[in-house]
Amino acid sequence: DPLLTVSPSSTDRGTGPVTVRSSPAPAVELAGITKRFPGVVANDRVDLRVAEGEIHAVVGENGAGKSTLMKILYGMQTADEGQMLVGGVEVQFSSPSEAIDAGIGMVHQHFMLADQLTVLENVVLGAEPTRRGVIDYHSARRHLDELGSSYGLDLHPNDFVESLEVGERQRVEIIKVLYRGAKVLILDEPTSVLVPQEVEKLFDNLRELKARGHTIIFIDHKLEEVLAIADTITVLRQGRTVATTTSDQVTAAELAELMVGSELPKPSTEPRVADQHVTLSLRSATVPGDDGRPALEAVNLEIHRGEILGVAGVEGNGQGELIEAILGLRPFAEGELLLDGEPITNWPVRHRREAGLGYVPEDRQRRGLLLDAPLWENVVLGHQTQRPYARGPWLDRSSARAAAGTILSDFDVRAPGVDTTARALSGGNQQKLIIGREMASRPRMLIAAHPTRGIDVGAQAAVWDELREARREGMAVLLVSADLEELIGLADRLVVMLRGRIAAELDPTNTSPRLLGSHMTGASVDDQGGVG
Repeated sequence: DPLLTVSPSSTDRGTGPVTVRSSPAPAVELAGITKRFPGVVANDRVDLRVAEGEIHAVVGENGAGKSTLMKILYGMQTADEGQMLVGGVEVQFSSPSEAIDAGIGMVHQHFMLADQLTVLENVVLGAEPTRRGVIDYHSARRHLDELGSSYGLDLHPNDFVESLEVGERQRVEIIKVLYRGAKVLILDEPTSVLVPQEVEKLFDNLRELKARGHTIIFIDHKLEEVLAIADTITVLRQGRTVATTTSDQVTAAELAELMVGSELPKPSTEPRVADQHVTLSLRSATVPGDDGRPALEAVNLEIHRGEILGVAGVEGNGQGELIEAILGLRPFAEGELLLDGEPITNWPVRHRREAGLGYVPEDRQRRGLLLDAPLWENVVLGHQTQRPYARGPWLDRSSARAAAGTILSDFDVRAPGVDTTARALSGGNQQKLIIGREMASRPRMLIAAHPTRGIDVGAQAAVWDELREARREGMAVLLVSADLEELIGLADRLVVMLRGRIAAELDPTNTSPRLLGSHMTGASVDDQGGVG
């Protein structure tokens, strides 16, 4: 057995996992951590031991207790039971500032940056150096430059955060915690918002941090990435530690089985069911970007009934503007959009939604949910004028609550009830709620933007099943994803976007991730399997 740590049998609940200890003074040690919330035990006597100077991954399904455990370590929450040691010294943090003082910093999955401030201002915010009562920006800039140079975190101090790409924003967050003297860095889902090229840059940064003596704890769902970067891996399942192993002693399939009790799911191509009917047609579409220049230029696209059309491309090549133009969130400069042959180019968003456009947004928290509203209200979003949610001009609360209960059941959304707030759900359950909301309305056309980003293998398989079922029932699906295996496995046809144009159309059955990636970057490739 390659595992260094295994959980006891289900009949032996009185003892914790047996761990092989290799270092007398770990950077972080959590022993018997328990955290209860109403109706659920998030952490059940969890053990975690992180050696100094290692990259340690914590993996598990959404809802397995990973984020709760990290929030306890970072002082955002307090454990009900258990012991926490940092550098061999027992600690109990009541706030993040206490964790920072102890040398622990955290980079959250959803970045906590002020868009309207510069990189430098974001980094020093709350920890401003002063000289004679005035912020010493010269000293702060020098320190920032030193950090960036030392760790390969290239940033321009005067750039406004709102102008930065996602990968650059993440580097700002990392420098923020380094600026405050963190020796232990917690990264929550660090790759969930990154495209493949940015992931490799992040991993280079993490390796440099490790080489300079930092300890890194990170949560991730992408098991191949975990195996590529982590020294040690701890697996949580249903709030308990079930295994600790090393990356050279376990495979992705074995990790998946530890996480969910089954083999690693894969997207699989099914026989084509699309017919000749064109559900959505985009004709010579030119759409301006935020800077006024064309973000989409002369794009022609057709999606047939019962077809999944996959859209690949490095982030920033027009995929986002394509989605916004179809939804009505961004105007056309030229061209035409038709739904089942009917021109809808100038229709408002509400009319498009009522006509049968479903939407799974890229950012579920910012664009898909009202986090502090109950689940039944979130189920109504975008469908508030339609049955069963509306009765004439009025909202039918009773029917809305009943419909929400059905969605929770049918789509395996794990929540205490329809009055639970969306914020209380794990990322995977938030995603399943959104997909359930959209599928329940039986749209003619579904736009799915990165539908499995940041969710675990179990929730990922559920999302794939729903997309395949929608396709079988005749729904047209536009799938935008940075996961090339997902695109190849699910799509009937693939198009590649490059600089706002369709650069290639490919047959997934004759396409590899390498070939697809070459088209995405504009590299010269063999024409076999596609045309550019």
